[in-house]
Amino acid sequence: MIQAIGLTSNTRKARPPAVDDVSFEARAGHVTALVGAPGAGKTTALRLMLELQQGRGITYFRGRPLHRIAHPSREVGVLMGEVPGHPARTVRGQLRMLCAAAGVPARRADEVLEAVGLVSLRDESLGTLSRGMDRRLGLACALLPAPHSLVLDGPSDGLAVREGRWLHGILRAHATQGGTVLFTTDDPKEAARTADRVVTLDQGRLVADQEAAEFARTRLRPRVAVRSPHAARLGSLLTKEARTAQRSVEVVREEGNRLSVYGSTCADIGETAFRHGILVHQLADETGDMGPAPIVPPEEGEHPAAEPCPAEAPAADVLSALRPPIAVRQVRSPLRPLRYELRRAAGVGTGYFTAAAVLITSVLLSVLLARIGHTPQSRLLAAWPRELPLPPAALGAGLLGAVAFGEEFRHPALAADRGTVPRRLGLLAAKLLVASVTALMLAFLTVGCNLEVLYLVYGREVAGVPSDWLSLSASWSGLVVGCAWAGVLAAGIFRSTAAGLAAVLAVPVAVVPLVQKAFQGPSVRSAAGFPERLRELVLVQWPFGGGRYLAAGVRMLAQPVGGALLLSLVALLCVYLLTTLRSRVR
Repeated sequence: MIQAIGLTSNTRKARPPAVDDVSFEARAGHVTALVGAPGAGKTTALRLMLELQQGRGITYFRGRPLHRIAHPSREVGVLMGEVPGHPARTVRGQLRMLCAAAGVPARRADEVLEAVGLVSLRDESLGTLSRGMDRRLGLACALLPAPHSLVLDGPSDGLAVREGRWLHGILRAHATQGGTVLFTTDDPKEAARTADRVVTLDQGRLVADQEAAEFARTRLRPRVAVRSPHAARLGSLLTKEARTAQRSVEVVREEGNRLSVYGSTCADIGETAFRHGILVHQLADETGDMGPAPIVPPEEGEHPAAEPCPAEAPAADVLSALRPPIAVRQVRSPLRPLRYELRRAAGVGTGYFTAAAVLITSVLLSVLLARIGHTPQSRLLAAWPRELPLPPAALGAGLLGAVAFGEEFRHPALAADRGTVPRRLGLLAAKLLVASVTALMLAFLTVGCNLEVLYLVYGREVAGVPSDWLSLSASWSGLVVGCAWAGVLAAGIFRSTAAGLAAVLAVPVAVVPLVQKAFQGPSVRSAAGFPERLRELVLVQWPFGGGRYLAAGVRMLAQPVGGALLLSLVALLCVYLLTTLRSRVR
């Protein structure tokens, strides 16, 4: 059961709140419709219930508010707006990624694909789906963790009649199995036809909470739909006869040759058309528009949603009568962050295209630098001319790192109608690990391709391996991994892929000159001989030649780019941790 109590949105300047003290229930085993004209506050009410928008009130899902539920997606399945996700990701890939986020087995993706009839489209991209298929996928995402309650905002908007019937059949089946279903709609006829209970909103206030049969009887007006090539003449005759007979008949001319007649019957309209020789193409009874909005008083034994406080009540009683505030809740990290991140990174072609572009650019630059000459062997193998701030492999690693978090904000699969994208440490660790492995693979593929092409083009003497290859490999690995981490952290902080890539470029362009300028001033002492003294500090020999790796790391940090990169990473990590702690305090 879903119990919404006193939902009230924050006021917007001098305007009234979009939702004002709305209380209702959606019972288990029933389908409940939240109906109202556009702008009545239906979507705002759902956002307040799901703690996506600040306001006042509280909503219980089987007796617990959403922020007290350990795994909300397993309790409430949500569909609001379009299905979030990268347009190039496949239907099955999207669902398998969400399986890792929800902590359910991957086979659940195939089960819901079969349930919603998308098995034949499981390899299609999200960007190619029609409106009906997108609604099916959205329902599949909501059903993925097998939730007890479904909260859907306009699930049938834009669907054909056949697709709408299928959708409401799925919702009815979920309710029959004991689940709770709450959906919004602008069409009162849809609500009366498909729901068990109908809650009516008007200008943000609750005006009726009725059974579907009572809603159809008291809030909908029956009418007769007429189509005729002589609609205007027929409408005039019906109005004239009603005036003569002193009957209350309303004739509304609609688009095309259609009339909607209120207060009459098919028999009376058919006889009028027959007497005057008017051809009629359609004559049918319909359930028409919503009538006046009567306010339904609470039933006996029930209490109103909010009772007014008497003027003589003490201040403590007035404060206690206020509904609790609703704070925007952040979504939790994926329950299986590493699996989620691997499926996110491998599910689209961004990484593959970036790697191909880096390899092609590196090979061309390496061949060109070897032809020109005067380039050190280490820079030749890395395809790093002195005119560039960073080699292509480091830029590519930084871009892939920035995409790792930037995609969460551009295509927020994690925060699909659950709040803002989280800055949790588990998700950060998974992204840093995957970005590191990707950067190392890209770095060594770049060097290997450059070596092979240089050997094929110029022979063995140009493609030789430097004698200090160990320290160069450590420096090369540290550079690309540092760039990837800088992209991940900056994109997570500034919520943008472009900001992540800008932070990577800022290291050689801005941070390195600042560090060099800081150390160029007059000094009494220097740190000359630091690697040797560090080696002497260790009394025992490092196993497996660990001293050489330590010395290579120290030499790498002593370089301007290495020191500036380390400084930037420490600063970004501190800012990331501060924003994480700040969001938890809120």
